[in-house]
Amino acid sequence: MSQTLITAGRVLTGPRGQCVKDGAVLTDGTAIVAAGPRAAVEPMVRDGARRCALPDATVLPGLIDAHVHLVFDASKDPVAVLDAHDDRTLMAAMEERARQFLHSGVTTVRDLGDRGRLTLRLREAIAGGAVPGPRIVAATTPLTTKGGHCWFLGGEVDGEDEIRALVRRNAELGADVIKVMATGGGLTHGGPATWQAQFGAPEIRAVVREAHRAGLPVAAHGHGTAGIVAAVMAGVDTIEHCTWMTRKGLDLREDVLDAIVAKDIRICPTVSPNWRMLPMFFGAERAKAMFEQVRTMAEHGARLIAGTDAGVQRAGCDGLAQSLGFYQHLGIEPDRVIDMATTEAADALGIADHVGRLAPGYRADLIAVRGDPLKDVEALGDVRLVMAEGKMVDRD
Repeated sequence: MSQTLITAGRVLTGPRGQCVKDGAVLTDGTAIVAAGPRAAVEPMVRDGARRCALPDATVLPGLIDAHVHLVFDASKDPVAVLDAHDDRTLMAAMEERARQFLHSGVTTVRDLGDRGRLTLRLREAIAGGAVPGPRIVAATTPLTTKGGHCWFLGGEVDGEDEIRALVRRNAELGADVIKVMATGGGLTHGGPATWQAQFGAPEIRAVVREAHRAGLPVAAHGHGTAGIVAAVMAGVDTIEHCTWMTRKGLDLREDVLDAIVAKDIRICPTVSPNWRMLPMFFGAERAKAMFEQVRTMAEHGARLIAGTDAGVQRAGCDGLAQSLGFYQHLGIEPDRVIDMATTEAADALGIADHVGRLAPGYRADLIAVRGDPLKDVEALGDVRLVMAEGKMVDRD
């Protein structure tokens, strides 16, 4: 094994802003050997180790984008682009998007829906070193109703027997998480309205039971309040978007939010990197109300995790840092925002025992950024170094 010593002005070793000044991280192969004060780490370095000194930078765990779609291209109509290309062309494009994530400091992504389980092929290629990219936690084919949201990805089901069969199929083929479309969505032309519930609690409960039997968590796409209620009743593990929509407007139900907190269900608000433009699309008043809902959920004690919905319209693969600025804009402290994209996300994805911190035995996924993100999270956008599974990433 070959060692690498990275020294920096600041090293963020854990949650809640745990920071060591004049710190160092020592890696050996794919794992972290030590992280802490430079004076304590340097004596562990063997002769011949690679050294990298970044006195003006902050080193922290690699970032996690907990909601992406590598199969989509972030164009104005990603579904039309998807339909126009075969799997070989899509794979080439997905490989390039994986590189973009890695170059931006994202070392883990949770992909929540693809076509033909292409993410499993990409996951294997990345793990085998054939192409560079982040670690992929894959949902593969999302479950939806007949003609429902994202039906074109191949996951249409009708009734609990078909639900259980598709969950088992995904699990057998290597899915890491099961995705269920609890409500409609704007990406599907002619499908159910974004606020409409697609499955009731009994059907989502069938998803949860089958997934948990296979040892897999369940992520529920939930824009509408009715669908969110059904997902919470069914016991899902994460709720994606969680925008509390109804036919008449927004309706955040505090009793349901109480249940989310009590059940420790994580919420991924999927904030676009272009969140500052939302008032242009939704109107200033509605956008403000949507922002306030996220603030309310955070203040209520909901455990939020970071995700960008990369791949949908105007959401590229290099925008996680910009999206994190949204939470700082709401008044959430930078250390908590960083946790949302590191320790909290790792815990929600079930990988917190080896990802999300700089500690001995953890996977050597880390980044260095110019400046201090504990003062301003936008510093996360100025990436100087990326290491993924112990390998330095060539960013030229």
